[in-house]
Amino acid sequence: MTTSDRVLERLTRLHPKVIDLSLGRIERLLERLDHPEQRLAPVVHVAGTNGKGSLLAFLRAMLEAGGQRVQAYTSPHLVRFHERIRLASGLIDEAALIALLERCEAANGPEPITFFEVTTAAAFLAFAEDAANEEGADILLLETGLGGRLDATNMIDRPALTAITPIALDHQQFLGDTLAAIAGEKAGILKPGVTCVVAPQEAEALAVIEERAAAVGAALHIHGRDWTFAATKDGFRFEDANGVRHLPAPSLRGPHQIANAALAVACASQLPGFGLDGRALAAGIAGASWPGRLQRLTEGPLATMLPPGWEVWLDGGHNPAAGAALAEALAGWRDRPLHLVYGMLNTKGAEGFLRPLAPLAANLQAVTIPGEAASLSAEAAAQHAATAGFEAVPATSVTEALSAIVAAAQAPGRILICGSLYLAGKILADNG
Repeated sequence: MTTSDRVLERLTRLHPKVIDLSLGRIERLLERLDHPEQRLAPVVHVAGTNGKGSLLAFLRAMLEAGGQRVQAYTSPHLVRFHERIRLASGLIDEAALIALLERCEAANGPEPITFFEVTTAAAFLAFAEDAANEEGADILLLETGLGGRLDATNMIDRPALTAITPIALDHQQFLGDTLAAIAGEKAGILKPGVTCVVAPQEAEALAVIEERAAAVGAALHIHGRDWTFAATKDGFRFEDANGVRHLPAPSLRGPHQIANAALAVACASQLPGFGLDGRALAAGIAGASWPGRLQRLTEGPLATMLPPGWEVWLDGGHNPAAGAALAEALAGWRDRPLHLVYGMLNTKGAEGFLRPLAPLAANLQAVTIPGEAASLSAEAAAQHAATAGFEAVPATSVTEALSAIVAAAQAPGRILICGSLYLAGKILADNG
């Protein structure tokens, strides 16, 4: 029996490189598919280093609260590939996914194309055909996979809006070694005559975005100039040319999620005609869901194996900026000891991610991410953690790590599993 997993596995063999940034291959395939990217609902195209998924989660919840039919394309997935393609009615189903993937496979033939490129083409097909249905779709939220300028999603000539989340060092082997170089790749999504909403940025990154906007004729809606926000006792205050709004605390935990929610409000303000009044904004902020982002596990084997008084949490952040944001969120967790279980890909800045967390945690157990060829070994991950200032030891599995933490502890504590979205996905899958 054909399954989507079998088709996806076949597609990984069409190009030897997992990542090879180029637009030529996807342009060729989209032409053979009669350009589904030209038949989409209005698009909000999002690039940036951190917070893209959370921004889309808040914006989708706001739009749906306003009565809109919303599609969304995100990556990577946590448990099942289907999470990447959200149609107006919900996640794409298995039969539809198989049919779309096989159509793209047949149209591409044996020619080289990366996994992300061919699956993005399948997503464009899914979104175009969903938008053409009787009920249709009102808007598509489109997240870049890597970078922006040469990302497979960057095939939309005139989106309704673009947005750039905070830019930080990540994927330097593909995007460049400096903040300016990375910002140049992210700013590649800017389009003539299309407004781009810009999150708080380092001055070096903002200068590149402004230069690119001037070159292509894109308007910018910039944090600190055109809109601002500040945390309050029960939520946050947002201000732009339309005045001041007082909004509730975000459903997603951590101070950085206030910044992501405020960015979503700024995007909503630049989407006239979508019915996003104050009620819809507040409902979306308070009701958004995005698994694997400082998520407490209250059910399943990992939660139930712990003695009373213990908590287990999960976060998929994986670069130095995410480590700093996570440390800010954890700074208030002083009522009981914090223990980390950590695994990371070997392409990431492990020590930069871990260093802000070291003063907050009692100890760390390092694991290899199961099934990921690019994972650091548990031993290498433990060495990085030791260099970053942790008392760290390797463990053969997450369950062994949890058991060791509980056995050595003198009082109940919190355990945070962190370091990779791929590890977060494995945990969610194994935990049911």
